[in-house]
Amino acid sequence: MLIDTHTHLDLYGENAASALREINAARIFSIAVSMDLDSYAATKALAAGQPLVVPTFGIHPENAHLYAERLDELVKPTLETPLIGEIGLDYYFVKEAERYPAQRTVFEFFLAAARDQGKIVNLHTKGAEADIVDDVRRYELPRVIVHWYSGPLKQFKRMRELGIYFTVGVELGHSDHIATIAREIPDDRLLTETDNPGGTKWLSGEWGVPGDVRTVYQRLAEVRGTTPDALEEQVTANFRRLIADDVTLVAQFDAARA
Repeated sequence: MLIDTHTHLDLYGENAASALREINAARIFSIAVSMDLDSYAATKALAAGQPLVVPTFGIHPENAHLYAERLDELVKPTLETPLIGEIGLDYYFVKEAERYPAQRTVFEFFLAAARDQGKIVNLHTKGAEADIVDDVRRYELPRVIVHWYSGPLKQFKRMRELGIYFTVGVELGHSDHIATIAREIPDDRLLTETDNPGGTKWLSGEWGVPGDVRTVYQRLAEVRGTTPDALEEQVTANFRRLIADDVTLVAQFDAARA
């Protein structure tokens, strides 16, 4: 089974039905993240009745300024989501420094919830890598995914020391820096993603599809000196270990693999 640990199903828009058909045909177990309350509602609706799709709730740092004074609205969806994401900090794409305090307010709301509820977090770290490491350490979060890490190797190594899981995605094959990171992720902390439909579009100008994760597996196997089949087995084992404490999610994943 292929695994896409970070996809934006709602952003497929009018192509969502086609994306779901591709997910089912290729058997891609998909963690569908959200970026705000509206995208979570849309993602939940699309995931209904889809055994290979897990809808998850989060507020993307680009949207955090809209929610810093509305944290009460985030309580219910945070309780119901099996994983929390996409959340994080962004000092790179978000240029307005006056938004950073709101990012931190919302981010720390989710970190506290993850700690108290024992949930996995799926993190966006662009330009804020050092702060993210400090926050993960301070909140003592045991199960963390860092999505599409492209930052400094120094902070990557700090994250690696904390046992963080890393996704590798569609930028592999386009960046020597990403290839270096992909080689240095420990075997037991390696995951895969697409961040599609926008991940591929950001790189090539063409909208991505769920099946792009197969190319990720192929390129990742080449970079790490293994085979796609062996890599698939490793990523599957890693994901299963990551979710092991969530009975409902484990049941869904194991049923999908059967």
